Amino acid sequence: MTTDQLKKIMPQAGAKADLFAIPLTDAMAEFDINTKARQAAFIAQIGHESGQLRYVRELASGSAYEGRKDLGNTMPGDGMKYKGRGLIQITGKANYVALMMALGIDCLEHPEVVEEPVNACRSAGWFWKTNGLNELADQSNFLAITKRINGGTNGLEDRQALWAKAKEIL
Repeated sequence: MTTDQLKKIMPQAGAKADLFAIPLTDAMAEFDINTKARQAAFIAQIGHESGQLRYVRELASGSAYEGRKDLGNTMPGDGMKYKGRGLIQITGKANYVALMMALGIDCLEHPEVVEEPVNACRSAGWFWKTNGLNELADQSNFLAITKRINGGTNGLEDRQALWAKAKEIL
């Protein structure tokens, strides 16, 4: 993935494309996002989730996740501490624990490390591979990918527009 390709797919990324191009390419290699179909779907999804690489931390406070046992948020303050971070917005203490175990980064005590470009990219790649999204991309099942990432179809039109652009550019 070149910076130029990233800027063409996500024109709003601006200088963030320069910052993310190499870590993103490395993460795609690490997590077997290694075909045009997989890469286009991945880039489209992270493009939407991150506002075209502009946000690596959820804009909302995270209070909506307070007490969400399904996310592992069992202690007061967990919702805000473990709000969405990274290019796919890893959310909830349970997901941060799984991420820490898988990638060996201390994101449980320091969740903000998921905001760093390398960790933001690796966390997205880890989530992608762990949740079987390579296989769905191989089948061009973009709707199922969206539902696995988002839990619904929020932003589907934007995601699809980014996907079309990514397929064209790649």
